[in-house]
Amino acid sequence: MTEKNKIDTGFSSDVRKDPRRVVFVTRKTSAKVTGDPGPQVMAYPHLMLREAIAFQVLMIALVAVALLWDAPLEQLANPLLTPNPAKAPWYFLGLQELLHYFPPFVAGIVIPTLVVVALVVIPYFNVNVQGEPLWYANRPRRLRIFLALLTVLTISLAYFDAWTVLVPTVVVGAMALYAYTLKPGATTPLGPLQRRPISWWVMTWFILVAVVLTGVGTFFRGPGWAWVWPWGSHAG
Repeated sequence: MTEKNKIDTGFSSDVRKDPRRVVFVTRKTSAKVTGDPGPQVMAYPHLMLREAIAFQVLMIALVAVALLWDAPLEQLANPLLTPNPAKAPWYFLGLQELLHYFPPFVAGIVIPTLVVVALVVIPYFNVNVQGEPLWYANRPRRLRIFLALLTVLTISLAYFDAWTVLVPTVVVGAMALYAYTLKPGATTPLGPLQRRPISWWVMTWFILVAVVLTGVGTFFRGPGWAWVWPWGSHAG
């Protein structure tokens, strides 16, 4: 009976074949994985030395910046005087910039909720397991879907005059369409774009939009959230 119910340990690194792996450990087996461990180095001094050097370089850069530029401190806080514009911390300026274009319910609740829900849901699905390029298969069909989504998104952003989101959207869309026109194995400077998967394009769009929104809210918004140049006298 013992031999019949014997279960050996198993190991698989093929996520496409075995997206979920379970190891059964019996009294006569071990969960230890044998095989080639690959190249290894000691944490000290190899890792610790590099971390120490990176820390010192960062400290030198921070000291140099502190010596060359004054901190943007304002006068003492006055509860009777509200600054104009009243800007949020830099990590919320992108959200504050969205409030300039979209209704508060959309910019403050719907969009952040969709982002959080996506971050929660995506890990439970086999998203981009194969990691194939965007234009690898079904090129005409994917092109039609891509153009339809890009058109709807562009029209929606143009309707709300949300050009700080529209510009990076058009840039990423143009890059994706350019990658579609490239021949396989093209050696142009932008040739690697044809090998990028869908997840790379979505993440690139998200990061670019976030950077543009934060940058505009930080340097180009003045009193009344109006557009100002950073070197102007009314810059926030």
